[in-house]
Amino acid sequence: MTKTPQSLPGKVHLLKATATIGGLTLISRILGFVRDTLGAQYLGAGPANDAFLIAWRLPNLFRALFAEGAFASAFVPMFNRTISEAEKKGQDGMAAGLRFASDVLSVLLPLLLFFEVGMIAAAEPIVEIMTGGFPAGTAGEFQLAVFLTRLTMPYLALISIVTLLGGILNSLHRFWVNAAAPILLNVGLIIGLIFFRSSNSFMTAQTQALAVSLSGVLQLGWLLWACHQAGIHLYPHWPKFTPAVKKMLSITWPAALGAGAVQFNLLISTALAARYLPEGAVSYLYYADRLNQLPLGLVGIGIGTAILPALSRQLATNDKDAAIHTQNRAIELALFLTLPATFGLIVTAGPLIRALLQHGAFSAVDSLNSARALSAFSLGLPAYVLIKILTPGFHARTDTRTPVRIAILAMLLNLILNLLLLHPLGHVGLALSTAISAWANVVMLYILLRRRRHFYCDGPLLRRSPRMVIAGGIMALGLWPFIGWFNQLAIGHIMHRITALILLLLLGSVLYFGSAVLIGAFPWKEVRRFLRRR
Repeated sequence: MTKTPQSLPGKVHLLKATATIGGLTLISRILGFVRDTLGAQYLGAGPANDAFLIAWRLPNLFRALFAEGAFASAFVPMFNRTISEAEKKGQDGMAAGLRFASDVLSVLLPLLLFFEVGMIAAAEPIVEIMTGGFPAGTAGEFQLAVFLTRLTMPYLALISIVTLLGGILNSLHRFWVNAAAPILLNVGLIIGLIFFRSSNSFMTAQTQALAVSLSGVLQLGWLLWACHQAGIHLYPHWPKFTPAVKKMLSITWPAALGAGAVQFNLLISTALAARYLPEGAVSYLYYADRLNQLPLGLVGIGIGTAILPALSRQLATNDKDAAIHTQNRAIELALFLTLPATFGLIVTAGPLIRALLQHGAFSAVDSLNSARALSAFSLGLPAYVLIKILTPGFHARTDTRTPVRIAILAMLLNLILNLLLLHPLGHVGLALSTAISAWANVVMLYILLRRRRHFYCDGPLLRRSPRMVIAGGIMALGLWPFIGWFNQLAIGHIMHRITALILLLLLGSVLYFGSAVLIGAFPWKEVRRFLRRR
């Protein structure tokens, strides 16, 4: 039996919400690694995989922008504000919010249809721009990439509607529903590889591309069911560009650039790798980024998603001190969980890549090249997460233009660094450029928030952050002597690989968290209180 939500829920518990989103994201990422392992086994780092990864890059970019950034950043604050304003007038706030959501959906559907048709028709020039026609590739690779791009394009529209529904559920603190949706994407791709692969790598790549769009249908079905269970019903009608819809659309596209700077930088790096580097470079960057994205998905996206509704409500009631406190604690939690991943990935990139990917068509050379890219990407990991936390400080105030200006500057810096580092460092230079430009993005976001008195680092954050860095350094130094041994385990039998991964995780956790306890890097009393409440 369904129920109709009457109002927004109360205060969000940041740690609980992050744990919920992060836990489900962890399941999704694990399944994603299973998918990547199977893809490496059956496709390796060859032309078929490069073509699929190019085709998957655009839909994946839109997934990152919409599901993890732009659309939600524009829609959620306006949805919450619509409800709050209606309630202040003594009206049914939730009904007003759902009317606004229906208006948005009615405009979004024809726009998406028009965009989809245009992107499918223009697939060939789009891939040509991205890859230069694969000048270093094999015969048929370019045409395969064009065909796969057309197969994956429907996912753009599907994930946009999923995000609209997920934004409503996030506002109701039903974070788990939207966080669980990516699991269906990975399950769909895994099923395609296990049951529908071919001995021909090009045919297997086509199966993967088709599975992307079919998985989008599954995700949409899941969100529709969850909304029905929550009593959320949207009624599309003839499109009307109401003032609220116009305002939301006007801030969505700037938010896309602002929130998606890292993804755009990866798109640029992928295009340069396909155009100027030897075959396989696209795959090296992809697999390195996939591992690098794990802590970003668990921490950055989780915290960023959780704090946006809280910030928008706090600012709607003019509680600026509470908003600053929320962001400080979010940064503190993000650094505490991200810094060990940063140090760990830099030091242990080799054994991690070998244990997860080196078998079948994925060679030792592929592992070495992917590991080098991973170490470079990981230098920017805290920055990728901080962008997700600082950007809502602008979006909650419906300011999406400032982050977009900063993002454009960061992208220009990334492009300059790409061109400077491409030839001396190859694909590693592209990864390093992405990391440096992400840090530049963070610095600019912080400076502007500080100047506007919208944010400052409070005493606890300033005291604890250096201690977290020290704990991460201790962990890295403790892991270093064992890297050779882990490398040997990582290329052995499947049980040896699993043992290597478990030992790496356990040893790194003991070293980091043990050091953190000894030097007071995190308020453990707060964590214990939370665990007792649970």
